[in-house]
Amino acid sequence: MEPFVKLTGVVAAMDRENVDTDQIIPAVNLKRIERTGFGQFLFSQPGWRFLPDGSPDPDFELNKPSYQGASILVAGHNFGSGSSREHAPWALLDYGFKVIIAPSFADIFYNNCFQNGMLPIVLSEANIKNLMEKAQGSYEGYEATIDLQNCTISDGQGLTIPFETDDFRRDCLLKGLDDIGLTLQNEDKISIYEKSH
Repeated sequence: MEPFVKLTGVVAAMDRENVDTDQIIPAVNLKRIERTGFGQFLFSQPGWRFLPDGSPDPDFELNKPSYQGASILVAGHNFGSGSSREHAPWALLDYGFKVIIAPSFADIFYNNCFQNGMLPIVLSEANIKNLMEKAQGSYEGYEATIDLQNCTISDGQGLTIPFETDDFRRDCLLKGLDDIGLTLQNEDKISIYEKSH
């Protein structure tokens, strides 16, 4: 897993609540055994990213020209609800998102984000609204910087928002450690234990 320290990227706003994992990545697209390749199916259920003929729906949020290449997604309450499929963060990450910001997340989705090197950030309604308005009002792509070392969001235009995250999870992201990486930090001790038994 790549370390996450600081990211500057385009912010996309999805002003929807209760976006569930089946909307993020429809079950019909869960046919791969790798973690990659799911980005093409992100929000691909009927009536979302694509029209019935398979072409991009110009009315869908992420298809706005100013959101192209976005790596930060700002969304509504309870993002990632529904089934516990890990494919949801895989699809978001494969599409290009590294940070998801919302007023609240479903617990399993929230945990899966950290396990896959993504940073989920919980902010107040007022801060979410502010970020969404800035992203929605930009014609060139509104950019923000997420600084995990200092736990701040800034935009170079006077906006600075502090955020909180669990110290252990923060440390793991900064070092690029998932559960396997954490275990391998004790590889020498594991080897000694195995040799003695």
